[in-house]
Amino acid sequence: MGSRSILVVGGGISGLTAAVEASEAGYEVFLVEKRPYLGGRVAQLYQYFPKLCPPACGLEINFKRIRQNPAIRYFTLAEVTEISGQEGDFTVKVRLNPRYVTEDCTACGACVEACPVERPNDFNYGLDRTKAIYLPHVFAFPMRYVIDPEVCEGVACGRCALACPVKAINLLDKEPKTLTLNVGAIVWATGWDPYDVGKLTYYGGGRYRNVITNVMMERLAASNGPTGGKILRPSDGKPVHKVAFVQCAGSRDENNLRYCSGVCCLASLKQATYIREKSPDTKIYVFFIDIRALGRFEDFYARVKDLGNVFLVKGKAGQITEDPATGNPTVVVEDQEAGKLLQETFDLVVLATGMVPTTRGAQVPFGLSRDENGFAVGAVPGIYTAGCVTRPMDVASSVQDATAAAMQAIQSVVGR
Repeated sequence: MGSRSILVVGGGISGLTAAVEASEAGYEVFLVEKRPYLGGRVAQLYQYFPKLCPPACGLEINFKRIRQNPAIRYFTLAEVTEISGQEGDFTVKVRLNPRYVTEDCTACGACVEACPVERPNDFNYGLDRTKAIYLPHVFAFPMRYVIDPEVCEGVACGRCALACPVKAINLLDKEPKTLTLNVGAIVWATGWDPYDVGKLTYYGGGRYRNVITNVMMERLAASNGPTGGKILRPSDGKPVHKVAFVQCAGSRDENNLRYCSGVCCLASLKQATYIREKSPDTKIYVFFIDIRALGRFEDFYARVKDLGNVFLVKGKAGQITEDPATGNPTVVVEDQEAGKLLQETFDLVVLATGMVPTTRGAQVPFGLSRDENGFAVGAVPGIYTAGCVTRPMDVASSVQDATAAAMQAIQSVVGR
């Protein structure tokens, strides 16, 4: 007889949804996430679209469902290394990377005060820094500190361990462990990455500090972000008075991403509301090929367009340069409607980079294949994909897709 357990790989909104839906239907679920916390990229947003509410609310509901449900076992800092077997009887090996901080951690922060080493804060996309021992973010789940082994000096320092009042830090526990699971079905929900701006040399290739990406803008606007929610220039911390959004940064481009990610236009319009909320006098320019806000989102587009101080310019930005003295970026774009070339200088430029499935740069699991853009395609009995590994999606669509994947996984194990 096969296993009736279900493995969910990926702890973002798709993976969380699949895990709680399957577990609340009565099935044992193992949830595996490579980061030190659950919530994925949704946890890094300032507001959901289109309701414009903070993600902490929706994520906390899911975290509560996980805490209260003994049918779910979750593993952070964990990666699937091998899958063998068949539908109803998969054997999965999972590597558990060391956290160096035990479950006794009370998140008091004494270790951070003692730590002498800093690192770029990946949760804030490098816009600020943390200590080598850090809490991933203020509503992290699990609410437990973690050590970055790439920068920590280990037992040669040991100040964090000495400072911890509950002795929850073990700097000697350095070796990964292997966990072997027997499951009947697998939901692969490993999410997406922002497109690498280093490849966009005509936009500065990531060298200009005041040219940021749309995901970085989410962190700038967030109250738990690097600036406490103030929209400030990364180069000098000054307020912004003129901001440009450059759409299709690398997308719909034969040399980069050939596809449209679908959500970028709406994300930039949403972020324009952030700036209007926090700095009403700031002038906002949106340079676009065409605005894709279909169906019920047309009203949102019309509302943003009429906010005032928002200028929509039809034309793809061809180049961005930087004044080294001021750090001000200049955008060169052909205004197609006016029939003239514009060169506008800004305090801050936001690149709307596309969504890249994690399956693009990694091996897809056990027989699944990828299309030319790296999205997971095809069907393998007992293994189902969910969320942005299949196509670009917003949060609501990801939740719906993950619920469907959970149902497929349940049917798979029931059918055995």
